[in-house]
Amino acid sequence: MVLTRRRSMQSLFAALLLLVLVSNYFAYRLHAIPMPDDSRAVVIGSLLDLAIVAPLLLVAMTRKKGFTLKRFITFMVIGLVAARFIIPSEYFEPFKFVPYAAIVLEGLIVLAELGLLFLLAKHLPGILKEVKRARNDGLFSFPSLVKERVSSHPLISIMTAELLTFFYAFASWKRKPPTGETFFSLHQKTSMLAFHIMLIHAIVIETIGIHWWLHGKSVILSIVLLILNVYSVIYFIADIQTVRLNPLAMKDDRLQISLGLGKRMEIPYDAIKKIEWFEEAAQCNLKSKRIIDFIAKDMEEAKPNCVLHFRRPLQATLFMGMEKKYDLAAIRLDEPDRFRLALEQKISLPKP
Repeated sequence: MVLTRRRSMQSLFAALLLLVLVSNYFAYRLHAIPMPDDSRAVVIGSLLDLAIVAPLLLVAMTRKKGFTLKRFITFMVIGLVAARFIIPSEYFEPFKFVPYAAIVLEGLIVLAELGLLFLLAKHLPGILKEVKRARNDGLFSFPSLVKERVSSHPLISIMTAELLTFFYAFASWKRKPPTGETFFSLHQKTSMLAFHIMLIHAIVIETIGIHWWLHGKSVILSIVLLILNVYSVIYFIADIQTVRLNPLAMKDDRLQISLGLGKRMEIPYDAIKKIEWFEEAAQCNLKSKRIIDFIAKDMEEAKPNCVLHFRRPLQATLFMGMEKKYDLAAIRLDEPDRFRLALEQKISLPKP
C-alpha cells in the first residue's frame, strides 16, 4: 500500500515536471499563443519554472535521497542550462548570461568541496597518529575523527571510505585479529571468506580472458573494464581483511559491530530495549527496512541467533560512508552462548 502510494506520487511529480517542460517549450513555438511585444516577463517566468519549480519537482521525485542544498543547486544549474535550448535565442538574448552564472556557481561549490579535500589532507597525519593509539579500533575511530576534525560532508565520507579500503587492502597484513573475552567473531563458521576469494579468482580470470579480446574492439572500454576489475579485487581483499581484523567488540559502554567495509554500527548498551535469542530471533523478518543484519553470507541461508531492539533508531554506516538509521539489529555469531552471557552481564533488562 505504502509502495503503491509512493509510486503514484512519483508518477504525479514526473507528470508535472513533463508539463512544465512541454508548456515552456510550446509557449514560444505555437502561433496560437501570441507573444507580447516585451517578452522579458515571459522569459523570466520560464526561467523561474526551470530554475525553481522543475528542481523542486526533481527533488520531490528523488526525496528518498534526502534534500540537500547542493542537490537543489545542481538541479537548478541543469534547469538554467536547459533554458538555453528551450527558449529561442531571439527571446533569450537579454538573459544569455544566466546559464554561465549558474555554471560559475556550481564551479564555486566544486572548489569548496576540493577545499575540503585539502583540509582532509592537512589533518590526515594527526588523525592517523591518534588512530594508531586506538590500535584495532581504526575502522570506527578513523571515520569518527575525520568527521570531528574535518567535516561530515558526503564527499569526505566517500574519501574516508576509500582510504579505509586501501588501508585494509595494502597496509593491514602485519596486524592480527584481536582476541579475548570481549571479542566475538561472526565469520569463522561460514564460507564468507572463501566466497570472497572465489570472486577474486573469477574477476582475475575474466580480466585476463576478456581484456585482450575487448582491447581489439574498443581500447577505451577495455581500459575502463580493467580499472573496474582491479578496483573490485582491491575492494574484496580489503573486505576480507576488515572482516578478519574487526570482530564484534564489547566495549565498556557499547558494542562495536561490523561486517566488512559495507556495514558497521555502534550500539550503546542503554539503547537496547529488548533482546531476542535463538528460535525467537530466527523468526524475524530480515527484509524489513527497519532492521540491519550482521550475518555472514554462507552457502545456505543463515538465520540470526540474536536480535537487538533499540529504544531509539541508531545510525549505521554503509557502503561508501552512507548513513542510515535502524530500529533493530540481527546478529549471527560463532559463539552465541558466550556472547549472550557476556552481554547480559553488561546490561540489565526487565524480565519478559
